[in-house]
Amino acid sequence: MKRACRYALAVAAWAACWGTALSAPSLKPPVPVVDPADPGENLPPRGRSLFDRVFAVARGGGAEIELPFPFAALLARLDAQLQHDPADPLPPAKRVLIPLGRSLQRTAAAPDYFAFPRVVVAVDAPPAGPAAPLLKDRLYLGYQEKSAVLEVISYNEEAGRFEFQLVKDYRAGGKPRVVYARRGLCFACHQNGAPIFSRGLWDETNANPQVAALLVGSGRRFYGIAPERGIDIPYAIDNATERANGFALSQRLWQEGCGGDHPAARRCRAGLFAGALRHALSGGQTWRPDPAFAAAVAAPLSAEAGRRWPAGLAPGNPDLPNRNPLQGVAAWPAEAAARIAFSHVPARFDPLLPRPLREAWRPDAAGLEAALRGLAEFVAGPDRLALAALLGSRPGVVAATLRLPCRRDDGSTASRWSLRCTAPDGAALDGTVTLQAGRVAAGHLRRLALPGGTAINGIELRPAGPALAPWVDGRPVRTAAGDALTGIEFRGRGDDLEARLTIRQDFSLAAAALDRLAEGAAAATLFAPAPFPREALFAALFRELGGAPPPHCCAAARALPPPRLETPAAAPNDEAGGSGRDFLLYCATCHRTDERFPPNFLAGSAAEIDAKLRHCAPRLYVRLAVADLPPERRGKTPMPPESLLPAFGTDAAAWAASPVRAGLMTQVEAWLQAESGRSPQLDALLAGGYEALRPCLPAP
Repeated sequence: MKRACRYALAVAAWAACWGTALSAPSLKPPVPVVDPADPGENLPPRGRSLFDRVFAVARGGGAEIELPFPFAALLARLDAQLQHDPADPLPPAKRVLIPLGRSLQRTAAAPDYFAFPRVVVAVDAPPAGPAAPLLKDRLYLGYQEKSAVLEVISYNEEAGRFEFQLVKDYRAGGKPRVVYARRGLCFACHQNGAPIFSRGLWDETNANPQVAALLVGSGRRFYGIAPERGIDIPYAIDNATERANGFALSQRLWQEGCGGDHPAARRCRAGLFAGALRHALSGGQTWRPDPAFAAAVAAPLSAEAGRRWPAGLAPGNPDLPNRNPLQGVAAWPAEAAARIAFSHVPARFDPLLPRPLREAWRPDAAGLEAALRGLAEFVAGPDRLALAALLGSRPGVVAATLRLPCRRDDGSTASRWSLRCTAPDGAALDGTVTLQAGRVAAGHLRRLALPGGTAINGIELRPAGPALAPWVDGRPVRTAAGDALTGIEFRGRGDDLEARLTIRQDFSLAAAALDRLAEGAAAATLFAPAPFPREALFAALFRELGGAPPPHCCAAARALPPPRLETPAAAPNDEAGGSGRDFLLYCATCHRTDERFPPNFLAGSAAEIDAKLRHCAPRLYVRLAVADLPPERRGKTPMPPESLLPAFGTDAAAWAASPVRAGLMTQVEAWLQAESGRSPQLDALLAGGYEALRPCLPAP
């Protein structure tokens, strides 16, 4: 009785703590999890991208990145690292074809978009085994054959962020170079620092029957990718990007939610990890926290979150609006100019358009569950299975027995019983069992509910001695608390039936091991306010439990030479005309590169830059002038991208009214007037469509 009262008081105090955090008035808006105007260092501050690690091979005393070619061979290498369900027709690395998309490479294949579509690849499968890397939701590729470029987004666990890379000269006979991209350029579209994808029905992809038909009509083969495909693959990619965009929130809660680097904060992080392990081991069930968790984790997390983020912590939005580039098109035109017009992306569909933040995370009960669920995404499938096996092998674990009175429902026969079993504490199960020689031999439970949050559907009961072993989706059942449900036995005759459930309370071993680690010599490393140390933490936990640590993949990557940034183009020198210097400050992030996409009109010598700017003048004028229009009347997004304006200490309204923009407009107007003899007019320039304007760069 006293224990129950203490539990009730602890839960009440916990609820009051959440309530205080929620009810406190605040005039401040939610804090963005990621600020798109602050993308961080271009090169990894620590660690390497997963892409580097996967494709690193040892060479002599060092290592290099070796990429299979053609692209189908690279996909095969990826698939070999991933778990493949023989019953699933989809490949482990999901791929779609996007001939008319919204990427920087969207005009590279013009006008032959359907002969050379862009390929987008997302990994959403678990590792193939313990030594394989965790690529699930962490590796994305974009491939455009015509530009011989791979665009790569892959996770860097040591830095706790996605890295953006380019592979240049990826072609037959080429010498691929892997470089890190400028994050400021990438964040203009990837505003949460993670992959983006459109919402359903994904009409830009080959899930659109009209797109698929034109791909088939091109007569080409596409790297082993079937051009005719339903929505299953883009749907899977969409889900992967959703999960990937949650990593930034998980990392921020881990690093900042518990406070700084002190013993209580370390215990809080250890408790968060324990909760994430429960979530992973139980298959995603919602555990009801106990008083110890409320005191060590929930209360400090609520207090710290209320101090740092009084109005909540808002994740970025990875969803682009669905766009059908062939809407209303009866037939694909034969003329090149008419085809090129299809690369136009209206402003309302442009990834550069700032996207509203998602609903803010707040320190309430739902927020705590979301925090544990997000951190559980860092538990690899093989690690989860190995941990379950290790816990199951430890001796001396207490086993609890739950007894549920049962009754047979109508329709039961001598060889098949339909049962409903309930107990006063809320435990319940219902399902059917089959009998052989008067004994229960097998069964299927439609649902099982136990105190503490356990709620499981579709349990298969397999013979295991006198009891039945419960399985779900091919693995043994664990409760929401992470404990093993080792057996269910049915006893009695007639209407006097009872279900006896045996629960091996072995998760207490993992919880105790984490408590020891949080107080031990390595606590300052394992539970520091730093990126979540997945590999190191699992290795330490397995050793503490008396098991062998999981094997690490990708040893060759440790010998790679230092990462390289995409080579910056030459800046205009002091003797250059004012035009180059005027545009450099606001445009160099995206347009001073070695790549033609987006157009690198700020690359080269002063004379080359001046010539490129003049050649680009019609498009520069449009992108500067549309800032004067209300958003609903803009055919294109203004430049610089609105999401990056805070990096210049301004916003959309202030930029539109700024003397700097007026000066740039004056310069471009002067170029156009000198060329045509008349002042430019926005409507006249756009009369034939934006893509009919002279390109920014002369033809190569």
